[in-house]
Amino acid sequence: MVYQNLISELKENILYVVINREKALNALNKDTLNELADVIAFAGKTNEVRGVILTGAGEKAFVAGADIKEFSEYNAKEGEELAKRGHENIFNAIENSPKPFIAAINGFALGGGLELAMACHIRIASENAKLGLPEVTLGLIPGYGGTQRLTQLVGKGKAIEIITTANMVTAAEAEKIGLVNYVVPQADLINKAEEILNVIKQRAPLAIASAIKSIVASLNEENGYAIEIEEFAKCFETADFKEGVSAFVEKRKAIFTGK
Repeated sequence: MVYQNLISELKENILYVVINREKALNALNKDTLNELADVIAFAGKTNEVRGVILTGAGEKAFVAGADIKEFSEYNAKEGEELAKRGHENIFNAIENSPKPFIAAINGFALGGGLELAMACHIRIASENAKLGLPEVTLGLIPGYGGTQRLTQLVGKGKAIEIITTANMVTAAEAEKIGLVNYVVPQADLINKAEEILNVIKQRAPLAIASAIKSIVASLNEENGYAIEIEEFAKCFETADFKEGVSAFVEKRKAIFTGK
């Protein structure tokens, strides 16, 4: 698929995805959402991809929300379908991806933009970033998992405050409440994401996928303990497990193949 709204580049097993609508503050319109769905699916099924860095073009915004004009005339049924498609193809697809996604938040992450960042497994914010879910100012609520993931990350009380006031949170406050993992100068944002993924790349890919699946299960009304046991058992059948044990015994660095 040729992308009109994304820049996608695979380099040294890291897939860099840039939402490239800088003049619109990288707002999520239908075409951008379709392209995101495609690149997320590509990442999940491509062995060469060991991790994804997702960011926005420019220095003002990661994603400043959804393109409101496109759905301003929607009825309830159309709104339901919009949310369902988004959950399945993008937001849940990121969270359930076997590849770790890092959101590099380079400015505003509002509405659907913050929901996109929260779907990622790790979040890094630039010092100038501001985050929020302003949907109630439009007579809406977050519809791409925002009510659920924000609560999981920061707790019930803080989530209710952020969503019902529609106030933005600074990067420093976001780190304090657990909404982001790190805050760094904007110039260091991608470097920090690469630093984390370069460590993850040294680990066993199938074990990484199993760990992500087990952790996500703990939050989604599944029996996370049972899934952890199942994924733990699967690891014993992998060549990577045998390599990891051999390397440990032989006191050398393991070379994992994802098999």
